[in-house]
Amino acid sequence: AADKINLIPQDFFAELCEQIIQHLNHKIPGVNVAELCQRIQTSGIEINVGDLAKIANIVSFLFSTAARNNLSTEELVSTLGSAVSALPKHAVQVIRHVWNEQGKSVNVSEDARNMATMGQFVDIKWKLGVAMSSDTCRSLKYPYVTVTLKVADPSGQITDKSFEMTIPQFKNFFKQFKEMAAVLETV
Repeated sequence: AADKINLIPQDFFAELCEQIIQHLNHKIPGVNVAELCQRIQTSGIEINVGDLAKIANIVSFLFSTAARNNLSTEELVSTLGSAVSALPKHAVQVIRHVWNEQGKSVNVSEDARNMATMGQFVDIKWKLGVAMSSDTCRSLKYPYVTVTLKVADPSGQITDKSFEMTIPQFKNFFKQFKEMAAVLETV
């Protein structure tokens, strides 16, 4: 992972670290690695989403472990220096700066760790479509609803989950959401 971190410009790595700290502080639901990766690629750096996700997981683990052990900035940097000699200098500088500025605010409580074992809902999008025909059937005229859920997994990676439903399935889905809303109104 250290050779991949070396590819990432300092400003993008700093943005990744800032987003991870914000995620650990429950200010944002997760780190949108796909969007950040696209911006890095647009700047001319060749890196894939999987590698950037691994780097995000490593940095997230680093910050959460440092928070759990109440490490000072110097303790964190010296631990990094002894454990990971291949880490690029600019990455260590960014980690030092971000931890020095925001490390004290990271609170990794037991409740937060238990809650983080499942994903967090971020956004929902839907669209109505009609299948007109296919190779095997000339006239379908079959309406369907495509739903895309944006979910932050426990590590903070934001992913899209898509599925299609028939109109009766969507009506049932909608009915269940109305029931949930009614129950939430009573709370």
